[in-house]
Amino acid sequence: MGPKNIRTRQEDPAASYQYLKKAEDNYEEMISALNHKNYNAVGTLAIQCVISSADAICVYRLGTRSISQDHKDVCDLMATVSLPGDKEKSVALKRIIAKKNAIQYDCRSIHEKEAHDVAKSTKRIFEWVLANIKKK
Repeated sequence: MGPKNIRTRQEDPAASYQYLKKAEDNYEEMISALNHKNYNAVGTLAIQCVISSADAICVYRLGTRSISQDHKDVCDLMATVSLPGDKEKSVALKRIIAKKNAIQYDCRSIHEKEAHDVAKSTKRIFEWVLANIKKK
């Protein structure tokens, strides 16, 4: 088990590239949605991108990923990957995930500024993960 008895699943570190591909797909679609002013999609795609990014770096570095029902647990797991910036990125991830219910389930639409803010934070996490996973 990881920190705080987080429910995890062992995975082959090579699977990290599959999670990274999911993150990359969601990131690219998030940017497209931002360019098309589709702000609700930006929020949903940002959440999917950061979760897949966290899974990618955790599988790559730890050989495990969170299978907890609480998405905040992946933040705690990501903080243990022993890379420069892991704690900072974990906090940023937690901030984005904290918005998940509002973004995906509230009746209110996401405003332009919110979309740009979440996209900016997502970009930082995604690029950090990308920089710390060696290309095949």
